[in-house]
Amino acid sequence: MTAPSSSVSWSRRQCMTAISTLSVAFLWGVTLTSGSPLSRKFQILNEGQSKVELYWIHPQTRDAVIMSNPDIIPGAEFPLDSFVAHEFEVRELKCQTDIGSCKKCGFAVSSNEDQVVRINNDIECLFEDNKVKARKEAEDMVADCHKEALDKVNSASNADVTQAMKDLVSCVQGGVAEKLEDINEEIAFQSTVRKDIAGQLENYTCMDDTMDSSPTIEEKMWRHDQDPGAGTRRVQIKHERPASKIHVIENFIMEDECIAMEEAAKKSLHRATVADGRGGSKYSENRKALQAGITVNWQKEKDGDPIARLSRRVYDYTNDVLGLNIEEHGQEDLMSIQYEGRGKNDTEPDRYTPHCDGDCTGLPHKEGTRMATMVMYCTVADQGGHTNFRNAGVHVKPQSGNAIFFSYIDPKARVMDTGFTEHSGCPVFEGEKKIVTQWIRLGVDKENPWNSFNTLGIKHSVAAKYQDGEEAPEEEEDDEDMDEEEEGAGDEL
Repeated sequence: MTAPSSSVSWSRRQCMTAISTLSVAFLWGVTLTSGSPLSRKFQILNEGQSKVELYWIHPQTRDAVIMSNPDIIPGAEFPLDSFVAHEFEVRELKCQTDIGSCKKCGFAVSSNEDQVVRINNDIECLFEDNKVKARKEAEDMVADCHKEALDKVNSASNADVTQAMKDLVSCVQGGVAEKLEDINEEIAFQSTVRKDIAGQLENYTCMDDTMDSSPTIEEKMWRHDQDPGAGTRRVQIKHERPASKIHVIENFIMEDECIAMEEAAKKSLHRATVADGRGGSKYSENRKALQAGITVNWQKEKDGDPIARLSRRVYDYTNDVLGLNIEEHGQEDLMSIQYEGRGKNDTEPDRYTPHCDGDCTGLPHKEGTRMATMVMYCTVADQGGHTNFRNAGVHVKPQSGNAIFFSYIDPKARVMDTGFTEHSGCPVFEGEKKIVTQWIRLGVDKENPWNSFNTLGIKHSVAAKYQDGEEAPEEEEDDEDMDEEEEGAGDEL
């Protein structure tokens, strides 16, 4: 009788050890990330019974500088703006008169959000932010599942390791799924509110010609090795997320490149069109401009042709940012686009209403479709003609020679933007706006050029099979126009 008992006991110990190990693995897998700027807001909550004071600690001298004036009374809240890694100290008010017996505690500002410091009766700084809170919730959830699994093992006559692990996994998965559902619901609600507000502000933003460009969150320098005489170019990063980026590049397009594009476009300028939602294109009052597609003669690149030189610079910058090894083969033509102002009283000015250049559905990228855009400014309007990314809260006041690069794909996950790069070309009221645009595609080459796909991202050869009544494959369409044109056009700012 001893042997069976020993065997069962050993199996139970193995089971309990495995459950504990798996619980720790679950816990360490629960993480949140933060990549926002260095400024942070936090709150001090005095939940104790003593008056306290808040001091900032100088990082070099360690001198204490008082921040709370007057002191923070019991039950009071004290909000403060600070920066990541700044250190603070909380002291009992009696520290001013009785240094030896006063209590104090310290904390540092983290890089996370929703930071709160609770002061208890013992003058302890109980720090919490979104990561700490999430970890605490994860610990509680895993602990409950851990206990439930161990209770089942201890109450069973025979400890089944496999079943116990399955129970633990099932418990954690259920808790995680429920939490993710709540998070996704909140994200969807906030996204709807944000987009509604952005839509209401669109016309006000575009009508304010005095509005400057949105603040730059980061600057970097970019050097193009094939432009040795151009030096480095300053890049203003306005928006930076995995699936959406908005960069303003100073002095990107040169005067001779603008002249060459305008000359090449003169003979073929025509009215711009948008996608018709059925794979073709159509005219629309949402898009009023003239355009002409210019095919790059790559054989002239070695001779310093300005159009080829410009196009190469576009692809090189795209590859530096996204790392997708895009080649020029099979890509769309460069597009020369012109807007004309006819005065403030013009009821139908040249403009382009909010739209996405490619899919902005958050779904996987469709092979052969657009994933980034470069817009280069040759001539800016005397009044109007700004560029507005309303969902990203980014407004750009154009300057001659500058360019806007924006991508709408996560290069690692290969999923599309969810609308942050939706943009509009504000109405041009006075003067002219002349730009050069390059739409960049992923999945095209010499054998599969851009114009072998229709505006739904379906190969013409495939679409032709369904013209005789066969059922075509379903395609997700965004509410806005995709704005691609099969003859070499599309969207512009």
